[in-house]
Amino acid sequence: MDDDATEATPEAVAAAALSWIAGDERMLDRFLALTGIEAGQIRQAAAEPGFLAGVLDFLLAHEPSLMAFCNETETDPDTVQQAREVLLGNPGNEWLST
Repeated sequence: MDDDATEATPEAVAAAALSWIAGDERMLDRFLALTGIEAGQIRQAAAEPGFLAGVLDFLLAHEPSLMAFCNETETDPDTVQQAREVLLGNPGNEWLST
């Protein structure tokens, strides 16, 4: 996300987060346990409204995980929060590239 941060969409931020989660077995296990989704259902679930926002909720709910993701992907934590808000369709929230 470092070089393309100004071009990242909320969906791209969430997809990067999901990829990061999937790349760490312990993190993926925690995600699956907390969401109740089975590993084989992730692709199908990703097409459901709100799933990508839920991925970002997962990170935002645990600051050490959020900071690990942000540090490893050079993503500002505010970008994660903004992406979540846009994906949830909260009125008055605009996508701000930073």
